Amino acid sequence: MSSSSSAIALGYRERYDALRATKLAQTLEKQRVVGSMDHDDWGMILPPEDQREIVQAISTSGMPITDVLLKGFEIRPNHPSGGFFGAKAVGENFSALMRAHPVYIDPLGSLAGGYMVNFSSYRKVSHPPEMDLGDLPERIARYRLAAPLFGQQHFCQDMAIGLELGFGGLLAQVRTYRQRHGAEKAGFYDGLEALLLGLQDWIGRTASAARDMAAAQEETWLRQNLQEMAEMNSWLVENPPRTFREACQWVLWYLIMARMYNGSGSCGRLDLLLTPYYERDVAAGILSDEEAEFHVANVLLRDTTYLQLGGPDETGRDVTNRVSYIILEAAHKLRIPTNVGVSVGPNVDPGLLRRGVEIQFEDKAGTPKFLGIENMIAGFSRNGLPVELARQRAYAGCHWFALPGREYCLNDCGKVNLAKVFEVALDDLLASPAPERGAAEPSLEALWERFSAHLRAAVDTMADVYDFHVRHKHEVFPELALDLCSHGPIERGLDASAHGVDYYNFGLDAAGLATVADSFAAIEQRIVGEGQLSWAQLKALLDSDWAGPEGERARLMMHSIPRFGSGGSRADAWAVRVTEEFVRLVKARPTPEGHNMIPGHFSWANTIPMGRETGATPNGRHAGAPISHGANPDPGFRRDGAPSAMAQAIASVQCGWGNSSPMQIELDPGLARDEGGLESVYHLLKTHVDLGGTQINLNVMDADKVLEAHRDPAKYPDLVVRVTGFSAYFASLSPEFRQIVVDRILRG
Repeated sequence: MSSSSSAIALGYRERYDALRATKLAQTLEKQRVVGSMDHDDWGMILPPEDQREIVQAISTSGMPITDVLLKGFEIRPNHPSGGFFGAKAVGENFSALMRAHPVYIDPLGSLAGGYMVNFSSYRKVSHPPEMDLGDLPERIARYRLAAPLFGQQHFCQDMAIGLELGFGGLLAQVRTYRQRHGAEKAGFYDGLEALLLGLQDWIGRTASAARDMAAAQEETWLRQNLQEMAEMNSWLVENPPRTFREACQWVLWYLIMARMYNGSGSCGRLDLLLTPYYERDVAAGILSDEEAEFHVANVLLRDTTYLQLGGPDETGRDVTNRVSYIILEAAHKLRIPTNVGVSVGPNVDPGLLRRGVEIQFEDKAGTPKFLGIENMIAGFSRNGLPVELARQRAYAGCHWFALPGREYCLNDCGKVNLAKVFEVALDDLLASPAPERGAAEPSLEALWERFSAHLRAAVDTMADVYDFHVRHKHEVFPELALDLCSHGPIERGLDASAHGVDYYNFGLDAAGLATVADSFAAIEQRIVGEGQLSWAQLKALLDSDWAGPEGERARLMMHSIPRFGSGGSRADAWAVRVTEEFVRLVKARPTPEGHNMIPGHFSWANTIPMGRETGATPNGRHAGAPISHGANPDPGFRRDGAPSAMAQAIASVQCGWGNSSPMQIELDPGLARDEGGLESVYHLLKTHVDLGGTQINLNVMDADKVLEAHRDPAKYPDLVVRVTGFSAYFASLSPEFRQIVVDRILRG
């Protein structure tokens, strides 16, 4: 299958334009067939119409979803429920899917391959129905937690392992260790072997297709490009890469295989991985920077993988080099949704930050994001780990880092809905016996005590969820794709989720900080301080969702207090207090089975579903409305929307243990026209990191353009925004998600 062709030789600029146009056309087709996509702009390409099957279903959250399947391909279950569980069944089914997968080659690109379906779409039964979940579902439901009972990926592989061995070497390693461990662990190795054989078949068929396309191609330069793709992929079926282009092709195959397997988007330190190949090829005179940029762009085109540029090595020396800039420029020239993270810190090349700011204003596509790398390292070291090890951690997801191939963490999977915890605590307080029957009048400190107690219960629930996950994940849907490039699983015969790696540090995020901080501050000012409402009146207003004219007046009164982010307000103090309590409770002890947890602030896309399940709150928020985003103040927190105030507020609520609390910020492109405008933005980002900030997700957006695109997404099909930790085409988002971005612009 090819997506484009040309009658004349094209330069790199024209090839970028053609690849971008093809990507947009494929995205428009997905929007038509699949509908809204409130997640990363995955590089999935729809199968040809005669090979696709569209299935409408309902997700576990009750939301409608559209699955794209390969026509005629069927899963072989190994359980009466129709599900397939365990390494052998999972690996063999995924292998069969890869063998049936259509080939994709764009002759204008430099790398072959693309994925067209998600393996998870075939998992209609999440776990064996007879598996005893105990009381976890009820505890999770009480606080509307995002709880990964059988979470997937969200840790980082070490692709250096695979780049050294190649897929054939990985297969040989699997077979060697299967012999050593015997029958007891044969099922695990059967699953890994099946996966590798299926992937090798896919790569081999792609090489054959490229060879056939080359033979039929009349244009000399296109024929040569296709022949090179054929030879390169034929080599990579068994052997490790030798050149920069081959290394990019190997990385791409691994990334799209892992993405198709279970949605993994982790990459890590791509500049470090590619540097040896770049230096050898440049020394040999066979690679230019322009060509290297194009090869990297082809990786980013096919998968919006999360990667880090720059930052220290284990000795503390900054590794920023020419390859770091090549990757950044590749994302710039491509101008599609990407997730490139630029390291920022006192010991990191400042040119990387400056160039990142320039690209943000030139492209207005939400790339790159900025990483407070040394703050993350210092925080992670507080968990009792050597700083040399902490420096090896890599940015690999929406807001998170992981030790490549050595750490299992489920970062971004577990979240405590602070707003729901607050709602339960307030209901608990106001359901107490009335004062006339001898009970004490409700008080702010009594509310805080209940909030802390319920927060403790929520954290304890998540600790039990993580322990349950470690006990049972491998029995259900093991991490086979990332096991291949992790240190330990193949050698030990253990899945990464089941003590196959050395370090277990489960990320636990708090969501809805501003909602809770502003609610505490509103109660303190309007009820306790001014006596504008009684506690009983507040409960009636919340229960009615601020109904009627009187309710709306009360809502506006509660909403109009100085809010989190305004600077020196009581809400700012409450945000710090809530953060400190959350951190204290998470770090008070490990899980019952001894696993470490690391606190952070992040909500990802959960602001909408968590808000939907939370009633009206005292900050003036309506029942069912989205909760606040991560560590950010709510939009409109100050009339001037001062970026510096936001930067200081978010820096003040960093959790400090190696899990980030990102700043999401939107800036007007007109700043670039002001004298010193870009320099001011550079210093804003640097200052936030100097104050302790851990990550910055930045959008440079024209407000009028975004508003017009919200009214009619078809007008700007190529408009890219950074929604949260991820970037996407604005037109691919649901109206609800587009509204969140619009609110940040209009009220920010």
